[in-house]
Formats: sequence, structure tokens, C-alpha cells
Amino acid sequence: MHLVLPFASALSPAAGQALSTLQLPALERLLARLAPARRDEGDELSLSPPHERVLARAWGWPAADDGLLPLAAQAARRDGLAVEPGDDGWALLSPAHWHVGTEQVSLGNPLALGLDHAFSRLLFDTLAPLFADGGWQLLWGAPTRWYARHPTLATLPSASLDRVIGRNVDLWLGNHPGARLVRRLQAEAQMLLHQHPLNEAREAEGLLPVNSFWLSGTGATQPPAVTDGLQIDERLRAPALHDDWTTWAEAWASLDAGPVAALLHRAEAGQPVQITLCGERHAQTFAPADRPWWRRGLLAPRRENPAPWLADL
Repeated sequence: MHLVLPFASALSPAAGQALSTLQLPALERLLARLAPARRDEGDELSLSPPHERVLARAWGWPAADDGLLPLAAQAARRDGLAVEPGDDGWALLSPAHWHVGTEQVSLGNPLALGLDHAFSRLLFDTLAPLFADGGWQLLWGAPTRWYARHPTLATLPSASLDRVIGRNVDLWLGNHPGARLVRRLQAEAQMLLHQHPLNEAREAEGLLPVNSFWLSGTGATQPPAVTDGLQIDERLRAPALHDDWTTWAEAWASLDAGPVAALLHRAEAGQPVQITLCGERHAQTFAPADRPWWRRGLLAPRRENPAPWLADL
């Protein structure tokens, strides 16, 4: 069993303050039984966040350049679309609200839009002709998960949604030649959706308009991922993306009492387990390791403080 925890830490001062208040007894006992293993080093400006890099490696995907982890094709399979190895590149197309501020344009969380099936389909049909003109194929997967297919998407780096939500989009648009076409399509979508009847109806109900999209999850299509024994718990994601560190700390307490405690129980029963903690820059895996005799008995540590490990992610 391998438990992967995205957004286990963050770099903001508010996140650091929340981190200092955490009480994680199950994690303390689990880390005392395990040893630091693989560490994934990166930085907070990489297009692919640490948890996505960890998952790609766990799934056996070959090493890829930053921003070229084909997570869109993986998600399309889960949504029931036909994806084969060697297909053209795929991308996740997320309908979104771009908030225009005085100094920057930031991306809102697509899930916060509350799109239903019917409205999303109408919106999809409205935007599809923009992409068809360039030879892109658009496919509908779910209200906030649309997909694009085009040969260029196999080699076009893109920033994960988890990097961009709540942040300045200019930092993540990229300078790759293929990104120019994406920016043009985003601009055309903005013009088409501005004062569109679909958005006017939303705004009349006090809802945010859908005024653009974000493209992510690009890369060369890989075989279906093997997920046996791999557990990904994303309950820290939403509060972290919304800078809600009180809720994030509560989610950590829930994790510690739930999946982490279950993993500890497996470890105490002698089963091999791993846990990977992922922050904004790095990911650290802990796994079983041979220990000298003096660490197996009375002198073995009963708890390992996770705070320094989390703060360093």
C-alpha cells in the first residue's frame, strides 16, 4: 500500500502558521517505523507539481520534461473516452472564470462554477467551432472536464491546474511556440463568451460567467496506469488552493485519523507500506528499511516529528 498526499505542505506564511498547529499522532508513529526513501526535488515554479510527478513515476511512465505528463489522456480514460497508446496528444480543457483584477488576471477553480451537465454541453457546443478551425478535436467528458486532441499536444508543455488556480495566469502561459496558439484560442473564447446569452443568464442568477478555459495535462499518451496498491487522497487540495488554512488543518486531522492511521495499522501488522508527502516544491517518500538491532527494540523511536519534513517540502 502506497499513500500519496498532495498539498501536504505549502510555502505561504499562513500555511506555515497552520502547519505549526498540527497534531498528527498517527503520522508521527508511522514515520518512526519507516525511513526516508526517494525524494523528488523541484521548485514552486515547475509546470508539473510534485504530486503529479510522483504519480507518473508510480504508474511506470517514462521520464518526461516539465509540463509533459499526459494526465489528460489518463483522465479521459476514466471518463469513458477511447484512448490508445500512440494517439495524438491529449489535453484537458477546463472551462473557467478568469478574474480580471487591477494588476493581474487570475484563474478561478472550475469546480466552484457549479456547472451542470446541460449548461456545460451548451457551452461546449458554443466553443467547439473555434478549435475545429485549427484541426483540433474536442470531446466532452464531464461538466468541468473537456478534452482536446491534436498532434501538437504531445509536445506542448502545459501548467497543471493545481499550479494556476487562484494565481496570475501570465506566470503559467509559457513561451513554447505552440503556446501562442493556445493563447489565441483563449482570447477568442473570451471574445465569444463576453456578453453571451449563456453567461448573461448565469450573471442574472448571481453566478460567475465562464469567460475562458485552461489547457493542461499534455504529453505523449501512455498505456493505462496500473494503480494497484496506490491510494491518492486529495482532501487537502481544495482548502490549500483557496488559502483556507483552518480547513486545511482540519483536513489534515481527518487524514491522520483515517488513511494515515489505517496505514499505520498495516505497518504494525508487518505489511510493507509507503507514504509520500507532497508540497509545492518537493515530495518525500517514506518506506520500510532495515534497521540495526538497537533501533528495533526498546531503543527504537516511538514517534518521529513530521513538522520538519513538511516544512521542507
